Amino acid sequence: MQRDSSSDEEDDRHNLIDQNERKPPTPRSSSVFHIEDFGSRMPRLNFKFQKRYLFVILAIFILLLYFTTDAHTLFPANFSSLKLDPLRDQMKESELRALYLLRQQQLELLDMWNHTFRLSPAGNSTNDDLKSLLFKQISLNKEIQKVLLSPHKTGDLVEPEFDFGNVSLGGVSYDRCRTVDQNLSQRRTIEWNPKADKFLLAICVSGQMSNHLICLEKHMFFAALLNRVLVIPSSKVDYQFDKVLDIDHINKCLGRKVVVSFEDFANTKKNHMNIDKFLCYFSLPQPCYLDEDHVKKLKSLGLSMSKPEPVWVEDVKKPTKRTVQNVLSKFTYDDDVMAIGDVFYAEVEQEWVMQPGGPLAHKCKTLIEPSRLIMLTAQRFIQTFLGRNFIALHFRRHGFLKFCNVKKPSCFYPIPQAADCISRVVERANAPVIYLSTDAAESETDLLQSLVILNDRPVPLVKRPARNSAEKWDALLYRQKIDGDSQVEAMLDKTICAMSSVFIGAPGSTFTEDILRLRKDWGSASLCDEYLCQGEEPNIVAENE
Repeated sequence: MQRDSSSDEEDDRHNLIDQNERKPPTPRSSSVFHIEDFGSRMPRLNFKFQKRYLFVILAIFILLLYFTTDAHTLFPANFSSLKLDPLRDQMKESELRALYLLRQQQLELLDMWNHTFRLSPAGNSTNDDLKSLLFKQISLNKEIQKVLLSPHKTGDLVEPEFDFGNVSLGGVSYDRCRTVDQNLSQRRTIEWNPKADKFLLAICVSGQMSNHLICLEKHMFFAALLNRVLVIPSSKVDYQFDKVLDIDHINKCLGRKVVVSFEDFANTKKNHMNIDKFLCYFSLPQPCYLDEDHVKKLKSLGLSMSKPEPVWVEDVKKPTKRTVQNVLSKFTYDDDVMAIGDVFYAEVEQEWVMQPGGPLAHKCKTLIEPSRLIMLTAQRFIQTFLGRNFIALHFRRHGFLKFCNVKKPSCFYPIPQAADCISRVVERANAPVIYLSTDAAESETDLLQSLVILNDRPVPLVKRPARNSAEKWDALLYRQKIDGDSQVEAMLDKTICAMSSVFIGAPGSTFTEDILRLRKDWGSASLCDEYLCQGEEPNIVAENE
């Protein structure tokens, strides 16, 4: 069944994370050893062979016999008088010497690997690139050792034990795709202590659900700065947030009532629902980034409002970096009910707001997370189809060709190139299966499936199947009659991806960014997480219209 799991994005042009900060291209292959074409360097022989060439040919012939044929069965018994033992001993000595040098090299590479983990911060792009190069060299080292060991079946040479899932040195083990330590204890936070009779209405109109969730998270920061209770938008003018989010969870994490539904706000205000102060963070392209249709919807809720007022000149296409002091100086009022226009594009204390766990002091991992029903359904799906160790791939395609090709560089990759990038991540993560969250056509996903191969075996790409009464993983959603709801399914996809061992995201997608936020907050972010083909440019880009 085709799942349009990432269709909740409308305009990713103004993604909060700058996708232009891309890693440098990772070399497709690198080698410790360079074997030149020795054939091109051999001198041409005259038809009259000299004696030395006869000896060379004889030596090569004997070596071929040694590695391919048992001399005792090929020749009569009395031929053993030729005594090949000295040559055999020399070969074995050379192989042992080569193995010794390779293992010395392996120890040096492992020491460098260990060094990168101890001294370099997790998530640093240079650090991650170095680890990727080291892993390739360690893998190549092991393959060469296997080649040297392969002719020996007698046990006189023993293959070295080395687990590439867990690199060990000095008694300490390092998983190359281990989760990232987010240092949550070092978070910079503020307390959210709202006055019970002061409210802030969140207005979110840009894009679709992923954008609105980010907008809502920023409104929470504004409400905390202004000491106000945040009013969640009504489902009559926005998404039905209580269907996909755990609203009560936010209040429990803060230990006080900091957010209320629009219905609760309406009951509190009874017949006096008035927005006393309607302020606009953005003035361009229109005040509050608000069109007439949305204003009408707000008024249909019984809200009376003052005219939206821009507090400064600010364009959504060129947002200015702002500080807490800037916000307090422009948005601090004593009115009971305030509304602030869409803040999705706002750049207020970006590093603070985007840090793992968010900017607010609370006792949970994250404040904005999927509802309990969606969380349990995701866990049941993973237990049924994926297991603990799996890669999640957000493969955004629909509408992305045109969107990506106006960017420099483009973020839309041909299927074969994408498959190659995915296969490299699978090799690093050593995961048996990939969860595929996509809006791509079957023609694309079928081709992708045929090309994602590791060790000559296809790696299964798993999508959520259509409802089947014999399967019970989605029973909770079915009982609540919310299975098949597009927003519920989108949030379910996000949740499964956020629970994966390794995540590959779509550059430029706010759907991906919300997954990365959850992974950071939940502590599931991996050193191997990356955007699809990160650091590479598409090997072909179509011309623009």
